[in-house]
Parts: sequence; C-alpha cells; structure tokens
Amino acid sequence: MDRRRFLSGATLGAALITVPWVTAGTASAKPKGLCALSVGSLTELQNAINQAGPGTVITVTNGTYTVPTGSPISVKGRRGTKDQPITIVAQSRGGVTLNGEQSFVFDDSTGVTISGFKFRQSTTLEIPANCSRIRLTRNDLQFADITDLDWVMVRADNSKIDRNHFHHKTTLGVMLCIEGADEDKMAVDVEVFRNYFSDHTFPGDNGGEPIRLGLSPRALSTAGAKVEFNLFERANGDPEAISIKSSGNFIRNNTIRNSLGGIVLRHGNKTVVDSNFILGGKEGIRIYGNDHKIVNNYVAGLSGSALVVGSGSVRDHFPGESKESRRGNDAADRVLIAHNTLLNNGGTLAGETKRTIEPRDCTISDNIFVGGNGDLVAMSTTGNFTWSGNILWGSGGDGNIPAGTFRRIDPKLVQGSDGISRLAAGSPAIDAATLTTAPTTFDLDGQARGSLRDVGADEYSTAAIANRPLTTADVGPGAP
Repeated sequence: MDRRRFLSGATLGAALITVPWVTAGTASAKPKGLCALSVGSLTELQNAINQAGPGTVITVTNGTYTVPTGSPISVKGRRGTKDQPITIVAQSRGGVTLNGEQSFVFDDSTGVTISGFKFRQSTTLEIPANCSRIRLTRNDLQFADITDLDWVMVRADNSKIDRNHFHHKTTLGVMLCIEGADEDKMAVDVEVFRNYFSDHTFPGDNGGEPIRLGLSPRALSTAGAKVEFNLFERANGDPEAISIKSSGNFIRNNTIRNSLGGIVLRHGNKTVVDSNFILGGKEGIRIYGNDHKIVNNYVAGLSGSALVVGSGSVRDHFPGESKESRRGNDAADRVLIAHNTLLNNGGTLAGETKRTIEPRDCTISDNIFVGGNGDLVAMSTTGNFTWSGNILWGSGGDGNIPAGTFRRIDPKLVQGSDGISRLAAGSPAIDAATLTTAPTTFDLDGQARGSLRDVGADEYSTAAIANRPLTTADVGPGAP
C-alpha cells in the first residue's frame, strides 16, 4: 500500500487529504477518484464534483451558501460505484445550509451520496430517471413554503432516501414523491428508511402527503419499493400519510403518531403492509386493489376507522384503460388481512357504501378487534369473503361478521411501558391462529411466530422485543 496525494488538476482550489491507494505500477495507472477533498465555496465544490470518480469524498466547509439562480450545483456524468460511491458531505451534520432556487441538479449519474445538508430551496429537488443509486442521507429538508411545490422527486432506480428530516410544510404539495420514467413506469427498488416526517399542516382535503409512491397512470407498474422504519408525527396535510399508487411494494415497521394521515393503498396490486404502528390521529389502513397482504399491524386510539376494505368504481385496473377509469377506485380483491390488532378506535373494521362495486375473495383471519364504539365489524356488501379465528372484545357490537368465524372473549391485553398492549400469559389468543399456511414468520415485535401462531399482531413471548414504536431518536439525521 502506497500512501500518496491524489491531485487531478491543480486548479481545483480545494484542500487534498492524504488517502491510500493501491499501487498499479505506473503513475498513469492511478484510478480516478479514491481521494478526499475539502471545499469552501460553490465554485470549488463544482470543480471538485467535475473531477470526482469512484470513492471521492468531497467535504463542504460549514456555512450558509446561496446557490445562484440559473447556476445550480451540477452532478452530471459522474460514476461512483456500489462499493465506492462519490460522497458529497457537510463538514458537520447540518452544518451546511443551501439557499436559493435550486441546490443539486442530477443528470446521467450513478453512485452519488449527498449527506448532512440543510436544504432550503424553492423548487423541487429531482433525481431523474437517467440516474441510478443516488442516495440522500442525514439531511434536513424544509423547502420554501410555496403552494403546489413537491419537495423531492425520485425517478431513478435503486435510490436511497434515509435518515432525513422532512418538516414544517403548510401548503399543498408532497414532501417525497417516487415515480419513474415516462408516464406509466416506476423507479424500481427504491428504499425509504429511518426518515422523520413531521408537521405537515396543509388544511386541504388532499394533496399534502408526506410520501406518495406512484400516481394513477403508474398503478400497474411494479416498483418493489421498501418504505421501512419511518416516523410520521403531526402529518396532517392529507388523509394519506403513506399513499401507494403503484404495485409490489413493502410498507413495514413504520410508526404514524398523532396524524390525520394513515396508510392507503390507493392504486396498484400486491403490496405488503406489515408490522406498522398507527397511534392516535384519525386514519388507519385503507385498501383498494388486488392481492395485498395486511399483517401484524397495530392500530390504536384513532378517531376514524382502523381498517377499511374499499369498494370500487371499477372492478380492476387494466392496461390501456382511459385516464378517467384509471383515476377511479379499484375494489379490493383477494386481500389477506391477518394477525392485526385493532384497539379502541372510532371504527374498527369497515367497508364503504359510496361506490357500487363490492370487494371480493378477501380473507380476514386471526385478528383481534377491541372497541367500544358502534359495531366492531361494519362491512358493506362483500363477495365470497373468508373469515376465521378472529377475537372480538369490548362494548362495541359484533356487527355483520359471520357467526362461527370469531370468538367473543377477552384477549387479555396488557399495556407495556411503550404504550403498546400485548398478550398476557393465559390469553385465549395464544396458539389459537386458524390459517393453515403461515402468512408471516415474525410478529409486530420482530419475534418468531413459531408453528402454533397467536391471534393478533403480537406473539406471546418473554424474549426481548426487537421492534417498538419509533421515536425521534430512531430516525432522522441523528439515527443509528
């Protein structure tokens, strides 16, 4: 190992830090990149980016920088790798503020990480479809409070949005959008994790989602996105805190607390909603589309309904349908709803009457429904539903759940120090699950289900709990 200074052009105007590189026989064989640079102006930053290659780390000196209108920070034609990304990082986390109309503008680049900045711009930060493996991590995002401004738009495959704080928006517009190329495609394998979304207070009926994953023309496009371990607090800009308008996604281990918005599968098919906490607030989980799996979720203390199985204005969406048809609601078909705990909400399990096409062929099994308001099950017209193994308790009525598919018995839930009610020893829910094929191998807490599964989101265990409701210590720029 030969330790040398790497300099690509003495005109960079940036401080070079000694880094190791593997000797390749001649000076001309040195790889481009594998260097560390410190820059103190936007000009130096742009020059450093223009020279960056795999492994380059560009550190921006702390301070406030105003990006000139028409001269954004261009990241064009840069090629980091999966193992050696190009990293542009603030000297200290949150120590660099970027003001102006724009900040970074990406084009034809891959393997680039942006970390530690405060973004205060007045236009959308876009990661276009001709990029890939772009990562935004440990940033603070509070854009200009302009009506109809979407803050971050991701169109690039394999992007990562993690450990950021999106906060304080009072106007129409989405904090984080994920779409794709053209009109009907989705970016694939995008990961959104450990972010904190807070204080979205737009008072309109819709259009203020923290996360919107897709759009109606993209409903049938399989995204494979993972939205995991994110915290939403006071997310009041839309009834949909996590709005899914594409197919084949994974929504897991998120916490939504004291928010208007819930998790809504508005368009698309085959999405998994697993092990989420929705606590306080209004909206729970609302489902449209086909072949979803809704398991291990804990929904408690809402003023609205915990879980809604949607009716449709269309039976199914299909390629080539009109735009008007695609914007309609697709009735929920072949949805599995199992091992959820719905506790003390304004409504528990409900259907819809405002659209005429009924949901069909859904399975509702091995859930715990506890409440004191109205009927615990208030489904409208359904077709060929399968019910089994559910436990109902509380002063709420049984509603129209079919006889013989539930027990009216105290599940013996005991509230823990984290505010979550779990099974106590001797609960009738223990080992009482009825589905012959296990829909999930772990419970809400991350504990193994075993061969004899318990009813509800919790599997009784004395082992340590891996997953609890998230707090601000678990997410955002300072997250582990």
